Amino acid sequence: MTKVHPNIEATVAAVEQPSVKCSAKLETADAAVLTVWKKSLLFNCKGFTVFDAKGNLVFRVDTYMAGSGSNGEIILMDSGGKPIFTIRRKRLSLADSWLVYDRETVVNPLFSVRKHMNILNTKCLAHVSSRTTGNCSTNNNGKNIVYEIEGSYAQRSCAMYDENRRRVAEIKQKEAVGGVAFGVDVFRLIVEPKMETSVAMAIVILLDQMYGSSRRFST
Repeated sequence: MTKVHPNIEATVAAVEQPSVKCSAKLETADAAVLTVWKKSLLFNCKGFTVFDAKGNLVFRVDTYMAGSGSNGEIILMDSGGKPIFTIRRKRLSLADSWLVYDRETVVNPLFSVRKHMNILNTKCLAHVSSRTTGNCSTNNNGKNIVYEIEGSYAQRSCAMYDENRRRVAEIKQKEAVGGVAFGVDVFRLIVEPKMETSVAMAIVILLDQMYGSSRRFST
């Protein structure tokens, strides 16, 4: 089997050592290129494993098949297992909407992500909204739209735009290695310095919930 990343042995060691620090912070002005693997490193789990360009583990999602995922809650963690965001499905909502909270708190969400339902604009996938003020467009609920995602998640070809229509992140298929293709479960997440890599990864998780396979974490 083709390796997702050559530093996979170091990654497994990092999973077993909670003291490992998250290396997702950008060190240069260039875009961060992450490799996203739709697979948990833990046995009998669903999730994501995310590496940086050097092969270091930066993000994890480990959701047990019969456990915390059953209540519609997903936790994005750093390399050592420390929660970054708690993601919960919004209750009593007609649309597919999710709330994203800071770490393990479940009050005062940082932002919300809503599946785009307008059939007249099929290229738009989702909107990311916040109640904070700023130079943002506003939807009918009085929330500020801070990011808009367009493209096709099924084909792993998406772009994330900020309120000024600047492309701040992209999801792309990962190139084949040695003639062996990775498929849709391994892809690249490219994040510009204008956007936090953790926020971009949270959006990826929710795109997978909205447009991924029927084998969701929350079922």
